[in-house]
Amino acid sequence: MKTRLAVWIASACISVFALLLWHAQTNAKQPEASANGVVDPSGSLHVPSGYQSTYEFLGSWAIAGDPGTGSKELHVVYASPGTVAAYRKSGRFPQGAVLVKEVRAASTRQMTTGLVSHGDTLKGWFVVVKGAEGSYPGNALWGDGWGWAWFDASDPHKTTSTDYRVDCKGCHVPAQSTDWIYVDGYSPLK
Repeated sequence: MKTRLAVWIASACISVFALLLWHAQTNAKQPEASANGVVDPSGSLHVPSGYQSTYEFLGSWAIAGDPGTGSKELHVVYASPGTVAAYRKSGRFPQGAVLVKEVRAASTRQMTTGLVSHGDTLKGWFVVVKGAEGSYPGNALWGDGWGWAWFDASDPHKTTSTDYRVDCKGCHVPAQSTDWIYVDGYSPLK
């Protein structure tokens, strides 16, 4: 009787271990979508609601206009909670990290400090999600370790991107050595 009980317990433990191992391997191919709520089961992305109040400010970029006219666009970038701490610890973006770049047309005027540009009309968002290599095979918005998508301001749930290689990657080639992200513009990561 004791031998059967011991065999049953050992079998149960092995089964549980195998299930946990299978679960870990399955989830290693998908970003932690449940943690950030930006990726659906097919790998489609959307702009996370409330990101301006719940995400960490990462940095901003001013896109120059013609000389003497100020900026033509401002890009304000946010990172999902915990991304900055994880990056500082490992020097890498953790799986499941979400970066949201808010793109706004700029308005410029003369102020007491000089010619000043500020963000005005929202043009759209660029969203990237860090995934494992091989995440969402067959989905053309995933590759090089990221899910990539552009969203026009009119619809934060439907991307206009169809293939990250064509629509997104070209702008990020100079940042390939830093995991495709221009980290030099994000002082919180330092």
